[in-house]
Amino acid sequence: MLQFHEIIYGPVLSRRLGNSLGINLLPVDAKICTFNCVYCECGFNTTMHEFPMPSRVDVKRALEEKLQALHVGNQTIDVITFAGNGEPTIHPEFEGIIDDACLLRDSFFPQTKISVLTNSTQIYRKQVFNALMKADNAILKLDSAIDQTMRLIDQPTRSDFSVAWLVKNLQHFENKLIIQTMFLRGSHSGQKIDNTTQTEITAYLKVLQTLKPQQVMIYTIDRETPVKSLQKIPLEELEKIAEQIRKTGIKVSVAG
Repeated sequence: MLQFHEIIYGPVLSRRLGNSLGINLLPVDAKICTFNCVYCECGFNTTMHEFPMPSRVDVKRALEEKLQALHVGNQTIDVITFAGNGEPTIHPEFEGIIDDACLLRDSFFPQTKISVLTNSTQIYRKQVFNALMKADNAILKLDSAIDQTMRLIDQPTRSDFSVAWLVKNLQHFENKLIIQTMFLRGSHSGQKIDNTTQTEITAYLKVLQTLKPQQVMIYTIDRETPVKSLQKIPLEELEKIAEQIRKTGIKVSVAG
């Protein structure tokens, strides 16, 4: 499986974001997340113990060195993206790290966007919400609007995590959010997984109309997954889903 062994990695070409410089706030030798997604390119979760997260000081230093090197080399980046080996918002110094990233971005690449890829599980925490509001792109996960399917795909570590809870908390962003959705089919532990059925899409569209995000990003499997039975959704099928979203008046991008 793919894991990130540095605090700063890339720039890499992202299907959704362009030329992206990545920031990994999680341990460099473990996968730590509040979801345990069946499709995660980093694999399934490892135990938190004995795997320290980088400090705010370490992240700032590493980012400053990388941005300075890119600036001297006349390289450009479209976005600085918080992602890495799990859920970035679980870092205890997340808000301060976002503040540092914004200041460094302004110094070296003022036109570059700050993006956070998050599974939305920590948005009830004030400091996490505040930090995401400071980012240019808060990209929040919604893989299904139906609890059973969401649990099959995302496998949240909290048993009380639900779509209703998620929608309620996402509404606090008003429309300053981007929804990100992975579409796939397959099976896991004897249970069928498919979030592309019309029942799924109808429920999904209803949630989108409630949230009114500024954009929706839909995509499918691109790399190795820990569950081998999963199937990539053809681009033409993704486009049909996207067209249903566009009919609601919401902007959507597709990555096959």
